[in-house]
Amino acid sequence: MSTMQIKKVTPDELLAMPDSSSIELVDGELVEKPVSVLSSLVEARTLSKLVNYCDAHKTAIALSSTNGIRCFPDDPDRVRKPNVSVVRRERFLPKHLVEGFLSIAPDLAVEVVSTHDEVAELHEKIEEYLAAGVSLVWVIDPETKIVIIHRKDGSVTKLHMQDDLSGENVLPGFVCKVAELFPES
Repeated sequence: MSTMQIKKVTPDELLAMPDSSSIELVDGELVEKPVSVLSSLVEARTLSKLVNYCDAHKTAIALSSTNGIRCFPDDPDRVRKPNVSVVRRERFLPKHLVEGFLSIAPDLAVEVVSTHDEVAELHEKIEEYLAAGVSLVWVIDPETKIVIIHRKDGSVTKLHMQDDLSGENVLPGFVCKVAELFPES
């Protein structure tokens, strides 16, 4: 009886793959990020708000989900692709512009929930981000129209449509209504 070995994929191999924008790398295995039209729309609205703020205030760099992050001390080959990543400008160096995947933990990671996301996998990502040094993790749920904020100190806040979402100490001065992240029904 023979045992078939599954070849592990490297980050460089992931980079070379066509159409890998929605694929993450965990334990050497490719993991597809679920998407939906609604989650893509919420991602675009969130990215737009953050890019506009970062550009206007020159405080940070906002990156889309097509860019992966490779900054996990427990697994240097893990690649995650938050829907939006924000890195404060003083930490974002010219060398980061030429990297295949961002090698430093973002200050803010945004995950937009898709109808096909597994709750356990989402919680695993949140824990990975926080362990890697991410200060804030926003989990935006388009179905319930709720934003849950996870902080590196372990505190968690749930926001509803009428609440203000702020950049806290990562993006001081950034504020928008949670309702602005969702399309009008």
